Amino acid sequence: MGRHTLFALLLVIGLVRAVGSGADLRWLVPLVLVTATWYVVGTAWRATFVTAGAGPWWLLGLTLLWGGLVVVSPDFVWVAFALWLLSVHLMAFPLAVVYSVLVLAVVIGVQVDLGTHPAGAILGPSIGCLVALAASRGEQLLAQEAVERQQLVDRLVATQEEMVVLHDDLTRTQRESGALAERTRLSRDIHDTLAQGFSSILLLARAGAQRDDPAQLHTLLRQIEETAGENLEESRRVVNALTPAALEGSGLSAALSRLVASMSGETGIVAEFTADGPEVHLATAQEVALLRVAQSALANVRQHSGANRVMVTLTTAPDQVRLDVADDGAGFDAAGWESAVPLPAARGGYGLRSMRERLRDLGGDLVVESAPGDGTVLGAHLPLTVAGAAQESGRRA
Repeated sequence: MGRHTLFALLLVIGLVRAVGSGADLRWLVPLVLVTATWYVVGTAWRATFVTAGAGPWWLLGLTLLWGGLVVVSPDFVWVAFALWLLSVHLMAFPLAVVYSVLVLAVVIGVQVDLGTHPAGAILGPSIGCLVALAASRGEQLLAQEAVERQQLVDRLVATQEEMVVLHDDLTRTQRESGALAERTRLSRDIHDTLAQGFSSILLLARAGAQRDDPAQLHTLLRQIEETAGENLEESRRVVNALTPAALEGSGLSAALSRLVASMSGETGIVAEFTADGPEVHLATAQEVALLRVAQSALANVRQHSGANRVMVTLTTAPDQVRLDVADDGAGFDAAGWESAVPLPAARGGYGLRSMRERLRDLGGDLVVESAPGDGTVLGAHLPLTVAGAAQESGRRA
């Protein structure tokens, strides 16, 4: 707005002085009107001109009209100051400097022709040109900085909005992941504890239905009661994600020994447990995983294998702990099981995969060796983490 006011003011001053100095009005008035109209049209359509790259051509036309006014009356020479201001906004800065120097040459030539002292004729217009260029360039840089600052603010706002969306997505994903992990934990624990307990109760009840001896029935009922009580306690611990009751107050070896002895007493299968290597204090998660694997494996032996003998071995090596469960039962096609899709739980397909997933979550794995009529060997192994074992040992101490 300041540039427009300055141009209009300089044009009016030049007109008044030209009229006062006796300039030819036949040329003066039309040129002033055309120049004013050209400026107004160019200002109104400046955005279009700049976008189309026509800004320098519009300025060139304005400069020619200014030259005509200077020819009619030298009093219009100082309109050049407004031209210098416009040049920086309509041209690339190097080109604007060249243009300004040419206009400055015209102004100096007019001043010299009017008889102005050479020093004043050169220094005055030169200083005016430098001031106009500096002011216009500074305004341009400030405008660019304001635009860049606004763009930066817009990007920051957009980034913040994206971060809010990402945070919401992350929160939702974590919530879904937590829910999935909890469902997986409950699924595994229910299969390895409650389902196996119910299976034991069912087998004991069926055995009782085939016996008439009151003493034997009484013994079976007591076993059913004990098994039901243990499963009730396990159900509470599964819900609360606590350590299995079998591990409380004793290590993994003792828990496995009791588990094997219990199976032998309930089913009549010859079951033996052997601990090979020094006893180490495992992390609770590792002990729970190996105990669950043993429970699930022995339940499979009881329900599916028809075995007469089962051996459970816990081996401790320098870098890992291994649990092997071997039976002389009917066996199955282990190679086919490895490549098959998951089987329904009722057919026993879930347990082995649940064991493997539980072990892999802790950095271990499950190896299954079996063939029809050749028994089955399950080998579960977990790495011995020194830090985890030391921490668990300190916690128990």
